[in-house]
Amino acid sequence: MINVAIDGPAGAGKSTIAKAAAKALGYIYVDTGALYRTVALSAQKLGVLADLSDENIQKVIDSSVVELKYIDGAQAVFLNGEDVSSLIRTPEISMGASAVSAKPSIRAFLLGLQQDIAAKNNVIMDGRDIATVVLPNADVKIFLFASPECRAQRRYKELIEKGESVMYEDVLADVNQRDYQDSHREIAPLKPSKDSIMLDTSELSLEESIDAVIQTIKEHI
Repeated sequence: MINVAIDGPAGAGKSTIAKAAAKALGYIYVDTGALYRTVALSAQKLGVLADLSDENIQKVIDSSVVELKYIDGAQAVFLNGEDVSSLIRTPEISMGASAVSAKPSIRAFLLGLQQDIAAKNNVIMDGRDIATVVLPNADVKIFLFASPECRAQRRYKELIEKGESVMYEDVLADVNQRDYQDSHREIAPLKPSKDSIMLDTSELSLEESIDAVIQTIKEHI
């Protein structure tokens, strides 16, 4: 099986780019961030997202069945049998995902699912620690990044187009906070692996970014 790991900070376009590259190459796309968002949603439903004590984390794990399914080639994430793909993209769940992903027991809970998918399929998997922890022996490792301002502008535009009332300054603050949380956590902090290929998309369009990733993969397999 061919495994491609794509890591990078929030808002770098990993999911969109990885999904398009996987489709072009005929691979399975695995959005690990969606898994952590789903756990955060479960915590929210249980009323414990603001208090992630060890006891509450265990409660979330014990009451959560998280599954990835592929419907007409597109990934959908399920929580206890319910398709929650559209419920996990709010700013609150985004910050919650960063919080739950810092918990070792949550990471262990999801690790097996991620590795099992990669063992059985040609995959492009994106997240924060795919190359360093989840798939350390991946055939291709890419660290995708862009400036905080560039990522905030993209996110701001996306939210405005969805009809949400947000301010760019608040979106930028969220991006910087998420970066700090992800890079300073004790467990699997965000950082490129020693053998990751660094790819800056700040000055690239979405199509150019997708092409760059596909070309990088083809050159290294």
